[in-house]
Amino acid sequence: MSDIKVPIAKPIIGQEEIDNVVEVLKSGMIAQGPKVSEFEKEFSSWVGADYGVATNSGTAALHVALLAAGIGDGDEVITTPFTFIASGNSIVYTGAKPVFGDIDLKTYTLDPESIESLITDKTKAIMPVQLYGQSAEMDAICDIAQDHDLIVIEDAAQAHGATYNGKKVGSLADMACFSFYPTKNMTTSEGGMITTDNEEFVEEAHIFRAHGSRVKYHHDDIGYNFRMTDISAAIGLAQLNVIDEFNKKRAENAAYLNEGLADVDGVITPYAREGSIHVYHQYTIRVEKGNRDDWIDILTEEGIGTGVHYPIPLYNQPIYQKLGFTGNCPNAEKVANSVISLPVHPSLTSDDLDLVIEAVKTASKKMD
Repeated sequence: MSDIKVPIAKPIIGQEEIDNVVEVLKSGMIAQGPKVSEFEKEFSSWVGADYGVATNSGTAALHVALLAAGIGDGDEVITTPFTFIASGNSIVYTGAKPVFGDIDLKTYTLDPESIESLITDKTKAIMPVQLYGQSAEMDAICDIAQDHDLIVIEDAAQAHGATYNGKKVGSLADMACFSFYPTKNMTTSEGGMITTDNEEFVEEAHIFRAHGSRVKYHHDDIGYNFRMTDISAAIGLAQLNVIDEFNKKRAENAAYLNEGLADVDGVITPYAREGSIHVYHQYTIRVEKGNRDDWIDILTEEGIGTGVHYPIPLYNQPIYQKLGFTGNCPNAEKVANSVISLPVHPSLTSDDLDLVIEAVKTASKKMD
């Protein structure tokens, strides 16, 4: 196997992040403290929401948001099967059941047309995933939710800074949940954030984030230790100063790849909805000839890092089959068998991008 010349992801940590962390370490307040509060305010303001609730992971943010919305045993939440398992698991953690709608073949996000037939008297919420850095059709989804008195929670783990019809992801629904894992568009090393305009959801989220406690040592609910540290928040505050620049570079890299791959046989490049901003957490192509694994093998031989996001629809995961969760999503299954993510991160040079383009062309020729 050849050495990887162009990695699929590369977290960027600068001097400001280092200085911020050192400042926190010297302060002695290294758990949840004033930096977390500052980060909550700055991040929620950046996305256009009134409130932010920081957590120690994106998965925790989803879990807490669902609990804050009152989701629990016997409830159903409609979501997409074409996502990382944390999306579905956060629903399962509450005792609710994930119900899977199919995806749109252009954006790979939850198709609003698949939702209506899945709604029952047990349905309490819809959780669209803002996949790869692009929003789902939120107007249609929110209209359906309003008609059926459902809560909408954005899984925005991959879409920091993306917009939909002029509004940022994170301000489009009742709540939104972000991840700050190292490979995301911005990072806190590990961490998550709930954004919302609803003060009641914020109050409930604070309780579930901190052991179910409203008053110290007085516990009204079964809660969790999902708090973010000031160390993580200090990194996040620095990353907020560069996220717009990072996203701009991702978009430029994606445009470069789109141009270079436009006429490559057997390759479908990413679709970006007009009037919205795609921030390219992943640059994901679909391959229409040969075997996807053969493409990946050739790209690896050429020194290009790749990823498959995601190879198995959630209802086909062994644990979900064991739990009896089912789905019928032919679009999701088709896409899951043919997607390959290519490097698009801000550290890439034009030479790196040329290497990616040439490697894909080589793979295409070898598929003939």
